[in-house]
Amino acid sequence: MPCPAWDYAALLGFYLGDGCVSRHGAHTTLRVACDASLPGIVDDVSALVKSLQPGGVFTVNAPGTTVVQSNWKHWPCLFPQHGSGRKHERAIVLEPWQVDVVTAFPGAFLRGLFHSDGSRVNNWATRMVDGEKRRYDYPRWQFSNRSDDIIDLCCWALDLAYVDWRQSGPWTVSVSRKEAVARLDALIGPKC
Repeated sequence: MPCPAWDYAALLGFYLGDGCVSRHGAHTTLRVACDASLPGIVDDVSALVKSLQPGGVFTVNAPGTTVVQSNWKHWPCLFPQHGSGRKHERAIVLEPWQVDVVTAFPGAFLRGLFHSDGSRVNNWATRMVDGEKRRYDYPRWQFSNRSDDIIDLCCWALDLAYVDWRQSGPWTVSVSRKEAVARLDALIGPKC
């Protein structure tokens, strides 16, 4: 099990969301694409990578994106889900030791997932109350991914963390109930 396991659980979530492991010649590289407008996420991913592989982390900027990268021959060992092609076109199954890590630290894993492929938005609805149409605004977290396996892992981790959720579309999981949003906020912090 990688140490610190909390950091690994979070980085696994980021990897499953917006990461890849690839080989180029003698180099094996972990890359995690981050929204350039969210420097806190870039700093978070960089710190997580450094905690697991202190040898070196660097960033590459592209329009709207900052890619956190690290070269290390052991990245395929830590992320055995790597492979050619898109994640939603191949099976994504956790190894037993990864299941143990996520079971121990579901909040960290959810942080990686929701801070890579999630969003916290204000949703609204209207209802008739005493013959008058009223608008209600409420916060909501949504996680979106094209991989059924990654969606299932997200739902499993939400269950482990006692966060109510529902699948609001084929590739979208929503956390909308007030107490569930508050619990997820406390577990993963703001996306900034």
